[in-house]
Amino acid sequence: MTPIRQAARTARAGHELLQASGDVIARRLEIVAEGFRDPLKADLLEMSLMGSEKVEALTASAAAGLNGAVAMAATTAAAAARETAAVQGALHAVLAARTPAEAVLAQGSWATAAMSRALSDGWAFGATMLALQAETLAPIHAAAVANAKRLKK
Repeated sequence: MTPIRQAARTARAGHELLQASGDVIARRLEIVAEGFRDPLKADLLEMSLMGSEKVEALTASAAAGLNGAVAMAATTAAAAARETAAVQGALHAVLAARTPAEAVLAQGSWATAAMSRALSDGWAFGATMLALQAETLAPIHAAAVANAKRLKK
C-alpha cells in the first residue's frame, strides 16, 4: 500500500474511532444512569466491560507500538552501520587517491551516494511510521467500532 493510501486509511479510521467513541460514551453513560436509577436492574456485564475492554485494546496498541519501535531501532542501527562502512570506504578512497582530482571524485561520489541513501531511508522511515501509526490505532479502533455497533439501540 502506498504511503498516501496508508495515511488516508488511517485518517478514516481515526474519524471512525472518534465517532464510535462518542456513540459508545453516550450509550454507556445512559447505562450507568439506568444502573443508578435501579441498581437491581443494572447492566453489570456492560459496566464491567467499560474498563477491561480499554485495557485489552490499549495493551494490544502498546504492544504494536513497542514492536514497531524495536524494529525501527534495528533498521536505524543497520543504516548507521552501513553509513559508517561507506564513510570508511570513502576515506580510504580519498587517502589512496593519486591526484587531488581523484580525491575530489571519491569524495563527491560518496556524497552523492550518501544523499541518495538518506533520501531513500527518509521515505522508508516515513512509510514505516505511517504503518506503525495504523498498527497502533487498529486495536483501539476495532474495539470502539465493535462496541458502537453492539450498543446501538
